[in-house]
Amino acid sequence: MAEVLVITPVKNSIETTLDTARAIASSDVSVRHVIFNDFSTEETKARLEENKSKIGYELIHIEELTDHPSPNYKLVLQISQKMALEAGLPLLVIESDVVIKSDTISSLLSYKSKGVKPGLIGSVTVDEAGVVNFPYLKFKGVKEPVIQTQRSLSFCCTLFTLDFLKSYDFTGLDEAKDWYDTYISKKSIELGFENAVLMDAPVWHRPHASRPWKQLKYSNPLKYYFLKFWKGLDKI
Repeated sequence: MAEVLVITPVKNSIETTLDTARAIASSDVSVRHVIFNDFSTEETKARLEENKSKIGYELIHIEELTDHPSPNYKLVLQISQKMALEAGLPLLVIESDVVIKSDTISSLLSYKSKGVKPGLIGSVTVDEAGVVNFPYLKFKGVKEPVIQTQRSLSFCCTLFTLDFLKSYDFTGLDEAKDWYDTYISKKSIELGFENAVLMDAPVWHRPHASRPWKQLKYSNPLKYYFLKFWKGLDKI
């Protein structure tokens, strides 16, 4: 029986997505994994279908639910919250550029039972060499195994506790935004929950592998911020 509902929003980047899915399937706890295909190419869609039974995940095509262009993170979160509440399970977001370890999920679930009033619990992200990387560079010098923080958590690999899911309805999320990491992190604190980052349960993160244009933030920041503000992309 599944102990957690795991979701992975996907926009192309099929190889990293399949790496993510295989790692989740190798977890040392039973999970229900749902991939949300957010208007990927037909090739990506076909490979997701092809590997569904081989790896062991459910697949939802957003194009069958809405004609709103990608990204559709709000809709994904709303559907996922409903599924988690109906199943009585915590919700874990693992994005398609993240590879977890076999004990990552069990570590997150274990901390959930220890926290005073846990809301969001994230795994710190690292590069292939094990060095803390984006988006958790702000915690790079931390030596403690676990930190409680009021700073924003990333949804790269983050658990939403059942109590938090019951306390805040995702239908209230702002339509004008693309991403909700910062907003939901703050909402958790506002509602009296504690947010934590597990520094001793790192996950390998390949930043923006699913949305290559965002790499411009590092290689060509002027072009990135032009796209962000003039084109209205990447709204947080």
